[in-house]
Amino acid sequence: MIRKVFAKVRNPAQFGLTIVAFNYICSKIIKMETTRPNSFKAWLLASRPKTLTAAAIPVMIGCSLAATHGSFQPVPAILCFLFAFIMQINANYINDLYDYLKGSDREDRLGPMRACAQGWITPPEMKKGIIIASILAGCCGCCLLFYSGPIMIPIGIACLIFAFLYTTGPYPLAYHGWGDVLVMIFFGFVPVGCTFYVMNHDWNTSTTIASIISGLVIDTLLMVNNFRDREQDKISEKKTIIVRLGARSGPILYFLLGLIACWLCFYFITQGKLFAVILPQFYLIPHIITTVKMVRIHQGKELNKILGETSRNMFLFGVLLSLGLLV
Repeated sequence: MIRKVFAKVRNPAQFGLTIVAFNYICSKIIKMETTRPNSFKAWLLASRPKTLTAAAIPVMIGCSLAATHGSFQPVPAILCFLFAFIMQINANYINDLYDYLKGSDREDRLGPMRACAQGWITPPEMKKGIIIASILAGCCGCCLLFYSGPIMIPIGIACLIFAFLYTTGPYPLAYHGWGDVLVMIFFGFVPVGCTFYVMNHDWNTSTTIASIISGLVIDTLLMVNNFRDREQDKISEKKTIIVRLGARSGPILYFLLGLIACWLCFYFITQGKLFAVILPQFYLIPHIITTVKMVRIHQGKELNKILGETSRNMFLFGVLLSLGLLV
């Protein structure tokens, strides 16, 4: 029965429409009611639904790569999406809880409100949520073993471990400037490469290039966060790349991340995928516009608008590259 349902999903691009619909539904739920403690809306806000595009993009690209090799399979594709979504939500829960426990989510916070800091979800309840999300992600990972073999076991374990190490432990990686590197690994090489491998049991140069491209584009989201929070991060001794290099580096790095990602798409000419080169270049138009806005706003809560625009731009890029690979 499950296979019959999944068999209706014949094109990786269909997942893009599903993600758009999901975000639309979430936005409607968020606007419907006030946030009560431990309510469905509280958990939805804690999951940060707008960030789920970052989980979807690399899997979508990996699926499109598999389709170019004639090896796209709907069941493992669904499982890869579910694993990516659940792990992203789990990482958001972990970040919410431990930033609160560290005292990083103070009253002067500029970013979107956090569940624990606002009292929407108590720390004990958040810990339960993290446990449940970890179990669900593990179940999806175990199902993927039927398609990938045991090689995915250490990768799945690494995903869970680094979700915690990002903000917890004696050496929280996000607080020591490793956030951008982790984005390249866990929003680039791991989801793109593993999605492709699960379906094709191979890794090639196209997979490597696509992984780097995905990581660079998604890192623009982290760059906006770090640019907005640079003053608060200094107080919290969070040594992001913006804190280390200074505020002026923020818009420059933001722009270069998107530009280099587009330039790397020229590799696909060698694979006979002309549209995988041409289509992603249209991403540069909104990316440049958003960069200019980022420079003009410079600081404060207004940069949250840039966060939303960046999420939109990232998703646009993911769809354009995926379509380019499929054409």
